[in-house]
Amino acid sequence: GVMEKLGLGPEVLLQDNSRLIYARLTGFGQAGKYARSAGHDINYLALSGVLSKLGRKGENPYAPLNLLADFAGGGVMCAVGIVIALYERTKSGKGQVIDASMVKGVAYLSSFLWKSQNSGFWSRPRGENLLDSGAPYYETYKTSDGKFMAVGAIEPQFYEQLIKGLGLDSDKLPSQFSYSDWPEMKKRFASVFAQKTQAEWCSIFDGTDACVSPILSFDEVASHQHNKERNSFIKNDQEDISPRPAPLLSRTPAVPSFERDPFIGEHTEEILLEYGFTKEEVAKLYSDQVIEFNKVKANL
Repeated sequence: GVMEKLGLGPEVLLQDNSRLIYARLTGFGQAGKYARSAGHDINYLALSGVLSKLGRKGENPYAPLNLLADFAGGGVMCAVGIVIALYERTKSGKGQVIDASMVKGVAYLSSFLWKSQNSGFWSRPRGENLLDSGAPYYETYKTSDGKFMAVGAIEPQFYEQLIKGLGLDSDKLPSQFSYSDWPEMKKRFASVFAQKTQAEWCSIFDGTDACVSPILSFDEVASHQHNKERNSFIKNDQEDISPRPAPLLSRTPAVPSFERDPFIGEHTEEILLEYGFTKEEVAKLYSDQVIEFNKVKANL
């Protein structure tokens, strides 16, 4: 209802331009019991059902930063909705309103969890299934230098290479899919991984299909050979590192900016003046706390 209060709701603007695509991105959606309630990523995850699936055995559900609902279920799904509406407009010539709810977006993003419930993937409690840290071959392990390795050797042929790299004999181990033996196998794998450094494990597993990778920190990721060869990360003029835009388009690739990101409110006054607001109007908007200023001070 915020835009309606400003007289800029979709009904008003679509009357002026019937081709307009009007995207409304909210946490709980435009209607419903919680529509006007405050919330954050963890709340939207909770209401979507996804949060109940995240976490280890015997622990509380775990919210993985604020990536799933805010950015994936919210921002990305909203952007997809805009692209779909743009495509539809090429046929109908008409715009439409997009109700992008983070709850519904992240729920739809988790369709695989819903569609695979009867496949055996999620038949056990949280933290005891194949992909939620239950399996010893889909887990993270600490190395002797305090770093970590990620293991995702699901397929039998990949699992065999994992076992070989760990220096174990598969004939003397329980079956890969023996659920009852998973806890003990995790302990055994952990004790083996703890005997070598991350670099030593990389020298063993790099170039194999064991699905074993180093868990890189933000300080390490840009200098890793694979990422360097892919030019996956860039530095701006302040030497700050960030991911290069993705996905990569062959004919019209994104051209990243190498300038630092602007501060919130840094260009507010400049943009409003450019669009015809007077200085008095801008000052009134600021005093009413509608806009924010953040002038960058010179370092003298």
